[in-house]
Amino acid sequence: MATNEEQIRTLIERWAAAVQRCDIAAVLQDHAEDIVMFDVPPPQQGVRGIDAYRDSWPPFFEWLATGGVFEIESLQVTAGDDVAFAYALLRCGTEKSFAEDPDNRLRLTLGLRRQDGRWVVTHEHHSFPLVETTPQDPAPDQDAATAEQELRRLHQDWFAATAANDLDRLMAPIADDVVSYEHEQPLRYVGVDAVRVVCKAGLDAAGDGVVTWTVPDLTIVVDGDLAVAWGLNHVQLKPAGAAAAESWSRGTRVFRRRGGEWRMVHQHVSYPYDPATGNARTDLHLSTAD
Repeated sequence: MATNEEQIRTLIERWAAAVQRCDIAAVLQDHAEDIVMFDVPPPQQGVRGIDAYRDSWPPFFEWLATGGVFEIESLQVTAGDDVAFAYALLRCGTEKSFAEDPDNRLRLTLGLRRQDGRWVVTHEHHSFPLVETTPQDPAPDQDAATAEQELRRLHQDWFAATAANDLDRLMAPIADDVVSYEHEQPLRYVGVDAVRVVCKAGLDAAGDGVVTWTVPDLTIVVDGDLAVAWGLNHVQLKPAGAAAAESWSRGTRVFRRRGGEWRMVHQHVSYPYDPATGNARTDLHLSTAD
């Protein structure tokens, strides 16, 4: 029979392989319902609970799909009868980032407990060492990749908040001094309170139903503490007891990092217009050929 250390080593190696192949079910398999993860990106208080842990992975999987690597280089396990910990170094980056900094590694610490006769992960802590740079130094590739993950996670939280009709959560990443060009008049909305009114109206439009919002083709470019994101907004309105409706529009959003957190400082959303009539085309849909 395998020792506790051997069982845990197999568990961790199986988990890392599942991350690399973007298999979310296998990533979650040996984790406790009350898992707490301190990840490289925010939130600062950590990711808490299996649902939040599950939601944290899609942005990282998108980065892996671009050619990223996530593989264990070294792993040490210490186990008692019911509690154990492990620490590891992982190669986590792209070919370009490894060429520029061959020694950079992701640090990983895991806490485990025996539950119902099997080992489960109750805590994860991921980090990269702080690299000192001069103001003239370009930001490392990994910094840009991490920032993109943060912004993709911010969008995922926006989408979840929209579906949950949670206005406060929807407004949390929006800067107090935001300037937004909305679909509706006036020409611009200045300040978070003005944008809040627009967002509330959108949520209220569903009544007892549900509003959902996604950006399937979301593209993000990061340069230091500035970032821009753009894509097609897909909004679905499902009123209770009535037929669902959907619309597609264009969206561009600009972010600044303030106090370690990303804040949206500008938004521009629009519908195309028909030059023959001058009317907005709210009936257009994204096709597989687009």
